[in-house]
Amino acid sequence: MKNFITLLIFILLSSNLFAAGSDSSGSSGGGEDVSKSNYKQAVSLIKRAGKLEKKDKTDKAIKLYSQAFDKLEKAHKSDKKNPDILNYMGFTTRKAGNFDQAEKYYLKGLSINPNHNGINEYLGELYVQTNRIDKANERLEVLKGCNCDEYGELELIIKTRGSKIY
Repeated sequence: MKNFITLLIFILLSSNLFAAGSDSSGSSGGGEDVSKSNYKQAVSLIKRAGKLEKKDKTDKAIKLYSQAFDKLEKAHKSDKKNPDILNYMGFTTRKAGNFDQAEKYYLKGLSINPNHNGINEYLGELYVQTNRIDKANERLEVLKGCNCDEYGELELIIKTRGSKIY
């Protein structure tokens, strides 16, 4: 009986020590798990911001884009080679109106993956917004053979550049 109680106490203490080293997601605090968590939270904020934008609640949307950017910055610190993080860093920065910084994030992402569909589309949109249609067409050319939605979306934005649909 004494051995059983000792074993039970040992198991309880071990599980408490393990739980103390975990974050709320159950991970042990490793950088990759934190990065994924921050990234997922950022994507969720971006989706919410997009819905607010469609309802013409631009100020609220920009606040959410800013919060998403903060999460992405944290994710990027532990996962510097992830072009998806850089893509959304560029996107949230562009949505907040900082085109120069957004372009830097997009280009950094393309240096990791030159054929990243999302980055090529969003960078093309930025070029349309900043009246650099020749550069937007370069991004469209990169997407030409991808058989992806990004090609059609960027093509439409370039063709209707007088309208604000990006």
